Amino acid sequence: MKHSLLPFSFFLFPFLPPFSLLLSPLSTAFAQETPVTNIVLRGDFPDPTIIRDGDTFYMTNSSYDFFPGLLIWKSHDLKHWERVTRALNTKVGEVWAPDMVKYKDLYYIYFPTNLGGNFVITAPHPEGPWSEPVHIDIKGIDPGHIATPDGKRWLYLNGGRMAPLAPDGLSVTDVMKHVYDGWIYPYDYGVECFCLESPKLVYREPYYYMTSAQGGTSGPATSHMAVCARSKSPEGPWENSPYNPVIKTWKASEPWWSKGHGTIFPDSSDQWYIVYHAYQNGHLPMGRSVLIEPISWTDDGWYQSQVKELNYEIVDNNLITPDDFSKPELNLQWSFSGISLKEDYRIKNGKLTFNAEEDRLHVLHVVPGTPDYEASVYIKPSENVEAGLIVYFTDGYFAGLGLKNGVLFDLFNGRKHWGPEVKNPDIKYLKVRLDHYTLYLSYSIDGKKWEPYEIALEVSGYQKNVLGGFSSLKLGVYGKGEGTVTVDDFAFKSSQ
Repeated sequence: MKHSLLPFSFFLFPFLPPFSLLLSPLSTAFAQETPVTNIVLRGDFPDPTIIRDGDTFYMTNSSYDFFPGLLIWKSHDLKHWERVTRALNTKVGEVWAPDMVKYKDLYYIYFPTNLGGNFVITAPHPEGPWSEPVHIDIKGIDPGHIATPDGKRWLYLNGGRMAPLAPDGLSVTDVMKHVYDGWIYPYDYGVECFCLESPKLVYREPYYYMTSAQGGTSGPATSHMAVCARSKSPEGPWENSPYNPVIKTWKASEPWWSKGHGTIFPDSSDQWYIVYHAYQNGHLPMGRSVLIEPISWTDDGWYQSQVKELNYEIVDNNLITPDDFSKPELNLQWSFSGISLKEDYRIKNGKLTFNAEEDRLHVLHVVPGTPDYEASVYIKPSENVEAGLIVYFTDGYFAGLGLKNGVLFDLFNGRKHWGPEVKNPDIKYLKVRLDHYTLYLSYSIDGKKWEPYEIALEVSGYQKNVLGGFSSLKLGVYGKGEGTVTVDDFAFKSSQ
């Protein structure tokens, strides 16, 4: 049975042109006998959502407590990606599992936070400018938007629930109702929980297709999965796919664990793909990377994966670059935890300075795309402020080197460790080298001649299955105390 997008595709994919472009290099690769599954963003970029505008794809992900948040990436071939903007510049809590869509002439990002309810921001273009967040008074996580040809709009949430949206998409007009029970998998699948989440919807005539996550997002390697259901009405009844699960890790020996949280989308030639996240085997501290693979449509109107063999290609998109802070705007690779106002940091005279706080850790950080690297930075805390260079999981779990009032010391599990103090007020440069989750430390007066610190630290346990929470091992500069921290001369070199 041949399917095509309706002329009304404005209600979900209004940006699809009525013509086809030549296959991208990625599409050509996928047409080969053994398709490639691309690791698009290695590092912690969970809950990916992708849309297409003409011949350009845009993606965003969960951004937790990061400020600014909701980093947006763009690509012309689904293989090579670049950072273009951060869409969220107002702190509204920890941001999870967004859904980026276009309806008529406006782009929307729906997302939940840990403070309750959901939010939405809008923009005339994916690269902005994005609006201030609007609160939507509806409880639940992982929102998924869909609209019908006659303009009715709905927001789906975890647990198989949905609620009608106002025509402008900025509020709900009625209470939630339960419309979908999920897919019952065999009990020997080895899951973390049932956890029906991440309903992401598309319309492909004559069906609405809902791709959901089940099985939990971490835990056993085999836990997570993506499943499909379809209906001729957004209100159901929903029929589960005979090809479920469409994405799953089947055994712990596979290179990617806990594959799930999928969203499907087409390119301009009507080749469809699924984007999802997964942990790399042996690298749980890195968090969940983004993977993309092709899907094909069956004669009976279902989709299934085209990848028959585990053949992965790691694309080095998440490049961390040196920074001398000579530009007036914050490099998009950086974000903060603990800071919620733009006034809390500034770039001036080739240096970045951020405010510290006595009762809360402030951290300037990047999300590395490789598990092994070396990084160094100039750090100058003001009097009575503690600051340093760390690998950072949460405020309670970080490790590295700290400085306070001219004294250098090591940190482990979020506090001062047993290593020796080095008393020298001229120490301004700190360096860390991460090698198979062993952290080697050194320090310098001038950034040229380095002295090794006496002990190393092992941080392989800084991951969700050990510590809980949804985080990853980031590289950062922290500050704590009443005053400021000045940062300059950041250097980074990947070891892989």
